[in-house]
Amino acid sequence: MDWSSVAGILLALAGLIVGQSLEGGKLSSLVQPAAFAIVVIGTFGAVLLQTRPATLRTGILMLRWVFRPPEDSRAALKKDIIAWNQTVRRAGPLALERHMAAATDPFMAKGLRMVIDGIQPDKLRQLLDTEITAFETAQRQAVRVWESAAGYSPTIGILGAVLGLIHVMENLSDPSKLGPGIAVAFVSTIYGVGLANLFFYPIANKLKNIVTTQVHQQEIAAAVFHDIATADFSRIMDERIATLMRDH
Repeated sequence: MDWSSVAGILLALAGLIVGQSLEGGKLSSLVQPAAFAIVVIGTFGAVLLQTRPATLRTGILMLRWVFRPPEDSRAALKKDIIAWNQTVRRAGPLALERHMAAATDPFMAKGLRMVIDGIQPDKLRQLLDTEITAFETAQRQAVRVWESAAGYSPTIGILGAVLGLIHVMENLSDPSKLGPGIAVAFVSTIYGVGLANLFFYPIANKLKNIVTTQVHQQEIAAAVFHDIATADFSRIMDERIATLMRDH
C-alpha cells in the first residue's frame, strides 16, 4: 500500500472540509448528488468519446497503481543480469535457455530468445526498441484517460453551474426552489475544478512516473541483451547495474 497516496487524498479532502468550516459553512452543503452526477458522468462520457473502450478500461484499471504500485523489480532484474553474465561466461549465450524458460516477464523472455537465436546485435536492439515503443505508447494512452478527465471536468462543472442557474431562473416565482438550484450551480463548479486538480491530474502524474520507470528498466534490459549479443557484456555489466539502481 502506498500510504503517501492515501495521505494525499485525505489531506486534500481535509483542506476542503476545514476551509468550509472556517467559512461557517456546513459540510452537507457540499453534498449535491445532482452536481456530482453531472460532473462525473459527463466527464467520463467525454473521455469515452475520444478513447477506445479497451484503452479506457486499461486506464481505469491502472488506478490501483496509485495505491498499490507495481512491485519494484530493480533488485530482481539486477539479480537476473548477474545470473545472465555468469551463465554466458561459463557456457555461452545458448545456455540462457533455462533463464528464458523461467522468465515471467514477456519482454525479458523475448530478449533472451533473440540472444539465443543469434539475431544480429543491431537488429536485436532495433526489434527490442520497437517493442519498448509500443509498450510505452499503449501505457501512456491509458494514462491520458486521467489527463483528459482533468481537462474536461472543470468545463463540465461549468455546464452543471449553468444548468443550475437555468433551474433557478425557471423557478423565480417559487423562492423555496431557488436555494437548491443555486447550490447545484456552485457545487458543480467545485466538483469540476476540485476533481481535476486534487485527483485527476495527480493520478495522471503518478501513473506517468510509474510508466517511465517501467520503460527505463526495459531500456536497460535491451541494452544488456545487445551487449550479450556483441560479446561485450561482462566488461560493462557494472555500469548497466549502476544505471538500473539509480532508477526511481
